[in-house]
Amino acid sequence: MTAPAMRKQLMAYLETADDSKIRGLYSLWKDTLSDKDATGLTDAQLSFLNAEHRKHINGESKSYTWDEVRNRIRNKKAS
Repeated sequence: MTAPAMRKQLMAYLETADDSKIRGLYSLWKDTLSDKDATGLTDAQLSFLNAEHRKHINGESKSYTWDEVRNRIRNKKAS
């Protein structure tokens, strides 16, 4: 199952799960949810990623579809 499919299934489950299950799930994840360092990245790395994300959202950076990436990789291997 892909991550997006898992996410969709989890979201659907959370919509209808009873309170005791929600509390149990929350207790498992609360440290991760509240931990600012859950990524393991430094402040400088997070700052860099946030800046790159802003550039992407504002259309200031080039992005590629998976097909474009795949073709670039295949073309490099063929060279």
